[in-house]
Order: sequence, then C-alpha cells, then structure tokens
Amino acid sequence: MARALVFLALLCLVTSALVCVGEARKMVGVYMLKKGDFSVKVTNWGATIMSIILPDSKGNLADVVLGKDTLAEYVNDTAYFGPLSGRVAQRMARGRFVLDGKVYHTYINDGRNAIHGGHRGFSKVIWTVKEYVAGGDSPYITLYYRSFDGEQGFPGDLDVYATYQVSSPYVLSIRTNATALNKATPVNFLQHVYFNLGGQGSGDVLGHTLQLSASRYTPMDEELLPSSGRVDPVAGTNYDFRTPTPLGARIRQVMGGKGVRGYDINYVIDGAGMRRVAAVRDGTSGRALQLWANQPAMQLYTGNGLNNTRGKGGIVYRQYAGFCLETQAYPDAVNHPEFPSVTVRPGQVYKHDMLLKFSF
Repeated sequence: MARALVFLALLCLVTSALVCVGEARKMVGVYMLKKGDFSVKVTNWGATIMSIILPDSKGNLADVVLGKDTLAEYVNDTAYFGPLSGRVAQRMARGRFVLDGKVYHTYINDGRNAIHGGHRGFSKVIWTVKEYVAGGDSPYITLYYRSFDGEQGFPGDLDVYATYQVSSPYVLSIRTNATALNKATPVNFLQHVYFNLGGQGSGDVLGHTLQLSASRYTPMDEELLPSSGRVDPVAGTNYDFRTPTPLGARIRQVMGGKGVRGYDINYVIDGAGMRRVAAVRDGTSGRALQLWANQPAMQLYTGNGLNNTRGKGGIVYRQYAGFCLETQAYPDAVNHPEFPSVTVRPGQVYKHDMLLKFSF
C-alpha cells in the first residue's frame, strides 16, 4: 500500500499538464484545439476554457482570456476563471427552492445565498473526456459528467455533456445539454470566461465598446438577487447598451453589489432561439467578438471583484481587467414563478448553445 501511494505521488509530478485531485487521485488534462493561428485550450477540470489565442489587426497573437498558469491553480481558483458553472449557476436566494411541493436546501457559498451550484458545483469536478479530435477542419472535445441525486442538495441524477469546437473563421462553439434521469430538477448552466480583447494582462477593459440585444433587464438588490421580480426597460438607465457604448462610460454610476462599482447585472435578451446577444470591440487591437446564444438572458460582469488577483505569467489582474458575458436563464428563477421555468423533468433535455465569433 505504501509503495502504491509513493507511486501515485510520483505520477502526479511527471508532467505539468496533469494534476492529481481528490481522494481517487484522478488525472486532469489540458487539451488543445487548434486551427491555423486560432487555438483554444480546455481542461476537464470544471470543463474550463483556459485560453483563446488569435491575431489582432496587425497579425500579433495574444491570449484574450484571463486565467491561471497551472492546473493546480485552477483547482484552487475562487474567481471562476473559465469554467462551466452548474447545476444551477448564478445566485439562489438562501440556497433553497420548492419543487413539486418539496423544499430543497442547497450548499450556501455566497454570504446567505448559493452561487454557481455550490462549493462543489460543475466547475469543481473532473469531467470525463468522451471524444477528442485535436486537429482537422473542426477540432473538438466532448466532456461528460454524471451529477448524482443529492449533489450539493439538488434532486435527481443528471447526465451532462459539453462540446467545445473550433471552426473557421475564428469561431468557437460551445454546446451543452443535460438530461434529467429520474427526478425533476432545476438546471441553468453558464460559461464564466473573462475576456480582454486587447490580450490578458493588457490593462482594463473600460475602453471596449459593447452592444447588447437587450431592451430589458432584471434589477438586482445589494445581494445581487432579483428580489423584486421586476423586468424593467433599459431605456434611460445606465444599463442601456443597445448602441455601442464603452464599458467604462457609466461604470462608476452602477453598483455591482454592496459598495462595489461596476456591472453585475442580468439582461433579458430580445427575441428567441439562436440569435446575436452581444458585440464587443477593442479599438486598440482591432479584435472584436460577437456572442450568439439560445438562452433567454445574459449576465454582464465587469470583473468588479478582481483585486490584485494573480493571473497568467505573474500578471496581476486589477479591477475591470476582464469582462464576462454569461448567457443563462433568469437568475434565481427557482424562487420566482413569474420568470421562465428552469425545471427539467425526467426524460427532458436541457440545451444551451453558444457561438463565439472573433474577428480583427
């Protein structure tokens, strides 16, 4: 037994591309998807996007995703750099909900509330690599996770798949689906990537221009919960991005929680089905991003909580060093019957698709 433990310890040190996690000492890998000068790195720890590298208008390559250097750092990360969050992402008031007359209590990990599925949500587990094609016309990786009945307090077994695929020109698709196997359960995923189109570590994103296909939003209270249940028009507010507007233009006039300046707000996306949600451009590098998705809402987060956070290559990320565009269901929908339901019943399939279209 002692020899076996020594062997496992040595195995963990063999390569920096692998890290040992948990009692079972399961291995976590890094997987590259590359097409020409466009490349994406993914790890099966938390189904996390670690990097996205593409040219700027002068042909200079840069990584436009904030993150960490090593897998061990991702395991200990508390800023949610790039993972797939679930079973129910965003905040849930008091970590409780009622479904079919039964009260469920989930793990509290954000003050008095739950966030991103609990302390061991989908971002903190090892996913199984089902398929991996590194090259060719459309390299992709498909990851799988079985979420068990009672995990973090959620009911029922859930089969989850996430596929990341690179295609031309400079498009990353993210396709997720989940099937409830034996009990009704709430489901809401989101991808928590921090972008800086100037390149990670290049400074803040306040000069990036943002346009959103959103004429309504859900006002938040100090705990960043939509406690009022209202859906208000953005017209005449500091949340109006219907025309291209610098992220920093009104950022000091909005509160992203108690005592914090910045955007951490949910928008209701106009239309339905797969449609353009957002367009962002960095004038300095010339890089631009269009986000398409099939979800009803999107959380805009401007990295308000980054506070001298150590990132890649020893770079220190300060406040507003990146932004997140988190397509999702309405936050805390489990406690708001006036919002569209997030309940998935046995045999039903939840589908969440995104397209990231880069240009320069």
